[in-house]
Amino acid sequence: MWQKEFETMDRADLRALQSRRLRETIEKVYENVAPYRAKMIEAGVRPEHIKSIDDLKLLPFTSKKDLRDNYPYGMFAVPLSEVVRVHATSGTTGKQTVVGYTRDDLAVWGDVMARTFCAGGVTKEDIGHISYGYGLFTGGLGAHGGSERIGCTTVPVSTGNTKRQIQILQDFGCTFICCTPSYALIIAETMAEMGVDPSSLKLKVGFFGAEPWTESMRRDIENKLRIETRDIYGLSEMIGPGVSFECSEHCGLHINEDHFIPEIIDPETGETLPEGERGELVFTCITKQAMPLIRYRTRDITRIHYEKCGCGRTLARMEKTVGRSDDMLIIRGVNVFPSQIETVLLSFAEVAPYYQIIVDRVNNSDKLEVQVELAENSFPDSVTELEAIRGNIGRSIESAIGISAKVTLAEPRSLPRFEGKSKRVIDKRVLY
Repeated sequence: MWQKEFETMDRADLRALQSRRLRETIEKVYENVAPYRAKMIEAGVRPEHIKSIDDLKLLPFTSKKDLRDNYPYGMFAVPLSEVVRVHATSGTTGKQTVVGYTRDDLAVWGDVMARTFCAGGVTKEDIGHISYGYGLFTGGLGAHGGSERIGCTTVPVSTGNTKRQIQILQDFGCTFICCTPSYALIIAETMAEMGVDPSSLKLKVGFFGAEPWTESMRRDIENKLRIETRDIYGLSEMIGPGVSFECSEHCGLHINEDHFIPEIIDPETGETLPEGERGELVFTCITKQAMPLIRYRTRDITRIHYEKCGCGRTLARMEKTVGRSDDMLIIRGVNVFPSQIETVLLSFAEVAPYYQIIVDRVNNSDKLEVQVELAENSFPDSVTELEAIRGNIGRSIESAIGISAKVTLAEPRSLPRFEGKSKRVIDKRVLY
């Protein structure tokens, strides 16, 4: 462990630490962040009302809209002269969301990413291949900081030029890799094209995040790259990667609760849900200096477990997210998460892990199409076999999500590949 005193802290002591840090944070944002002060005044809450983490429910939520409405620096709690770095999300709609970091914030970021890598067995003797994007995206520099914090030899490869990346993996002797899970599969696919045996590399473990991925995809990556895998979770608004991480037990992702207090709420009512129930994940920053967010609605759907883990850590564990409350598809009145469809597809050996989900509305009726590539090594010999595969996939999807879908089997390597976050869903409906 990187910081055993925090990762294995008695929960009563952890709650006391969280409560103290929460009180300090609320005082700071009330004093220095005008949008928060206005929201708290409107809710009838003052800093003195917050005595422990049990009082979190008194505080108003923060959403991505708050960040966009106060673009670019309106949510900062320190003068710009104390901000040493700025990151921003890609901004698919509207303005980008901007986050800032003080020197202390970068030190915390390095520590939580060091915890992430240590949980995967990384030591200062290792060589890290950082294939997340560098720049305004937090992935590359976030992983880079954690690798250097441990003392690893760190290779800032960034994204793109996959054949060159494979050459670097071979020549530099990299022992761990960080990238999106979909890009890990592209690397594996390109290695096969180049005739590179993955067992000839020194890679031992990969840390994958920034997009949803299933257990089936995990097994595919492990089989094709011959490595162990670790799931990681983060979001730019909190800090970037490093909010939670997976240990050797593979039974959820440990949340760095000494820095981020988690809650699970009903996404419709905003009410806090009992322990163990699935709902929307909400985080409160309690150590961030530049831009501490209070009760930030992540829109990610998961649940949290608080019992001690077999690895010895007492930090709470969040389950792998099953989707988002704001990108959940409602098709013919049914709630559908893309991860449900991915799980079905990856259970079929006859198809490759490349697919697109297309939703359209024809004559006021929703239509769902799933396009998936056939695996190269299992191309059927006849139309009858092809139809059998398509029918089996269609029935499995309907069983999993409760509605039927048109299944289109695409030729190998015909669907788009993405070096960053994959774009799995195309929703052509005009929903208003």
